[in-house]
Amino acid sequence: MNKNKKYRLFFLLIWLFVLGISLGTSSYAWFTSNRLVSIGLMDVEIRAQNGISISSDATNWKSVLSILDLANAIDEYPQNINQLPNVLEPVSTVGNVSNGLLDMFYGVAENDPIYNDKYNLTATKTIEERSLFEYSDKKYLAFDIFLKTYAPTSLYLTTDSGATYKDRSVGIENATRFAFVIEGSTQSTDLQTMQGMKTNNNQDVYIWEPNYDTHTEYGISNARDVYGIDITNNSNPVPYDGIKQEIPNNLKISINKANKNNYPTYFDNVNVAYYTKNNFQENIEVFSINQGVTKIRVYMWLEGQDVDCENNASVGEISLNLQLSTNPN
Repeated sequence: MNKNKKYRLFFLLIWLFVLGISLGTSSYAWFTSNRLVSIGLMDVEIRAQNGISISSDATNWKSVLSILDLANAIDEYPQNINQLPNVLEPVSTVGNVSNGLLDMFYGVAENDPIYNDKYNLTATKTIEERSLFEYSDKKYLAFDIFLKTYAPTSLYLTTDSGATYKDRSVGIENATRFAFVIEGSTQSTDLQTMQGMKTNNNQDVYIWEPNYDTHTEYGISNARDVYGIDITNNSNPVPYDGIKQEIPNNLKISINKANKNNYPTYFDNVNVAYYTKNNFQENIEVFSINQGVTKIRVYMWLEGQDVDCENNASVGEISLNLQLSTNPN
């Protein structure tokens, strides 16, 4: 193992065991004052079965891909922009894609200068770039993976996948989202062709919402008080509008009015492709991949427009786990 790999492994170990940050307790949508959520552990484990291989760089093919492979992808894939921070802050997207990247917006909720009990939302588009655990100031996770198969194959999200809170639940795991952007597929063996695939088609984006059926008492109160939604006995997914354009400060958009009906220029309905319950018990079928090599960009984030994204939930650390399989069972 060379010096650079040892350096990255050292900081990976620190990242995996980073301590959570204890934060405040008032209840508003988005986080209203420097809220951060630590990532205690992320297991990216994609098992290749039935003739499928997995890679972080389209060069080194394996049966299982780990987080360390993503960190070391730069060795054979120098143009990668794997973004692997150790803390998360709320962002939002409607699932639009530009040049292979999701349009993600970092939202900030600030006190109204006139009404102290009102919070206004502003948002700026985040610029995605390669950044690893030890020096990243990014708000969400994003990374590329490559799958190789000799026949068209359906993929399944396993029951080991999801977002959980360490030791107990505070609700922030209910505001997490995952997305898969299918960048393209090719039967070429040319490395630049495989690594360089990018999509501009929003139909290539699949958003997954875990824990859709679970809310804390604070999330229920937040839905009622801020959004006017009663989810006390609601086991169905809660629809929401994501941010689709930067929101300037001078608009004074109150959080409880941050939706498509009031501001269609800045918000739109989010099409969630997959929902799973808390501790779901059966693998669910997701997208299929073509014969050859398929490049997929994976995202993990806290959705600021989710009713469960409130200050009481912004405590400690969460675990984000992903496992794809060709096995429906």
